[in-house]
Amino acid sequence: MAFFQMNYHSDALRIGVSVNVILPEKAKTVIGMEANGESTYKTLYLYHGLSDDHTIWMRRTSIERYAAEKNIAVVMPCVARSWYTDTAYGAKYLTFVTRELPEVCRGFFRGMSDKREDNLVAGLSMGGYGAIKAALTRPDLFGGCASLSGALDVTDFSRRNRIMEEWQGIAGFDITGGEDLVDGPMDLFAMTKRHREEGKPFPRLYMWCGEQDGLVEQNARFDTLLNELGVEHLYETSEGNHSWKWWDLHIQDALQYLLG
Repeated sequence: MAFFQMNYHSDALRIGVSVNVILPEKAKTVIGMEANGESTYKTLYLYHGLSDDHTIWMRRTSIERYAAEKNIAVVMPCVARSWYTDTAYGAKYLTFVTRELPEVCRGFFRGMSDKREDNLVAGLSMGGYGAIKAALTRPDLFGGCASLSGALDVTDFSRRNRIMEEWQGIAGFDITGGEDLVDGPMDLFAMTKRHREEGKPFPRLYMWCGEQDGLVEQNARFDTLLNELGVEHLYETSEGNHSWKWWDLHIQDALQYLLG
């Protein structure tokens, strides 16, 4: 696999951005890892959580080895603490990850397929929320989606979050107890209901959350919603808390489900 540290100017964000990219490569002398890259390949857009950045998946997991086994590219952008949202303060992070970044990557890396079935999105915690949000925002682009320990209910999260100034900057109004987020553009539950009502396609969807994770109740409620709406998906729970030991393990399950 080839590893790129990419920096470019984002028109969506109006700043320079950092993105890490792993690409399949053909090599005959690599020891201990697959290196049989094809000329075209599928791409996984892999999102970080609230307290991390674009380097974290490479530092805390073996995602490069897992990508090599599946012969896929992996794109890991930095979105700060934006909740993958077009924020009220003018930073269009949702536009960045769902519109601009895929086009930029396919321009730089010509082997990336533009077919829906060849583009996947996944993430952990805030990134799990962002992955599902991105897949629903661009049902024409993402054919598969995975959320690990997803922070899926921003209304509940904001009720428990004391950094209200941060939420106000993202959402654009004074949040009092989280109620103002209900049915808004950040409410993933409402977004999912609208998506079904409008008859838009859903991605192949995988979810996992640990039984000892503080977000497991949110994930269970989102699983219930998907079942009520008749959305095909796989939701798994097992031993595990909100930590990298489990995300390293279950990103492998996610890739297996999405790619076979």
